[in-house]
Amino acid sequence: MVYCIGHSIISPLGEGSQANVEAIQSGRSGLKRYSHRFADVEPFCASLFDTPQEFVPLCIRSIKSAILTIPGETVPCSSADTIFILSTTKGDHLDLLTPAKAIVSHFGNPNPPIVVSNACTSGVCAQITAKRLLEAGMYKYAVVMGCDIQSRFIVSGFQSFKALSPDPCLPFSPERAGLNLGEAAATIIYTSEPQQSGWRLMAGSIHNDANHLSAPSRTGEGAFRCLMDVTEGILPKDINLIGVHGTATLYNDAMELAAIERAGLKDIPVSALKPFFGHTMGAAGIIETIIGMLMLKHGTFIKMLSGFGGVNAAIRLTCE
Repeated sequence: MVYCIGHSIISPLGEGSQANVEAIQSGRSGLKRYSHRFADVEPFCASLFDTPQEFVPLCIRSIKSAILTIPGETVPCSSADTIFILSTTKGDHLDLLTPAKAIVSHFGNPNPPIVVSNACTSGVCAQITAKRLLEAGMYKYAVVMGCDIQSRFIVSGFQSFKALSPDPCLPFSPERAGLNLGEAAATIIYTSEPQQSGWRLMAGSIHNDANHLSAPSRTGEGAFRCLMDVTEGILPKDINLIGVHGTATLYNDAMELAAIERAGLKDIPVSALKPFFGHTMGAAGIIETIIGMLMLKHGTFIKMLSGFGGVNAAIRLTCE
């Protein structure tokens, strides 16, 4: 078994997982319109920190915050029994490995860090990586950290795709007009050490539908296969919530609906959190997993993501 024992979210909505949940429950969104945040970039809507953040200190702060949520137990961060896994798409100005090394060095960990950068699915893929390593007995603890900070390069790149909405995004709405970007840091700590209670990471799946560099499969083939994998051995009635990607782009939302319907899960409630956080890229899969666990409290929860290059990933968590 792989258990979640600690977690933290740092976002424009607040510091700490509970603060972010309370913001969502009150209907507060981090999305704002920015006209002069980056030079030579047309106005855009996003969820950004009021004060620009530095990548490595933000990651370290998130990890420390997650450790503090573990009741009666500490994570041996400097032990060879602990692996650090960083989920990011852009890292620190497109440098992925150097900040990961700086993070593990700060905690005195002797293991080379693992960097998972698989487009928008990175946060879920990083959790699957942690599950595999812990179940293989290679480590006892996995610190899974997700972070991305927005920049002129990222915003202008998405604008070149015509993928950004000028207003707060509307996932699955017939009037949806594109996504909003966001920045945040989030950490989940997993362990293979037996726990009396809590959320367990039960299954994970990654598929690439090889459809197109930037467009998802219209039939949702990769996402469908992920859903079939993570629901193997259980019935639809056993699932309480599906955390969708919900980017509010025309084709991604349609693809996710197709995959969910093909998997026989269309009657299950879904959660789409981009209207609160924007698309936080490498942090998205971790943030949205944490929010799903805290909002549901107990039951069975699926988190799914899709991304550029045809990548798709899903995990299933249970708390009895």
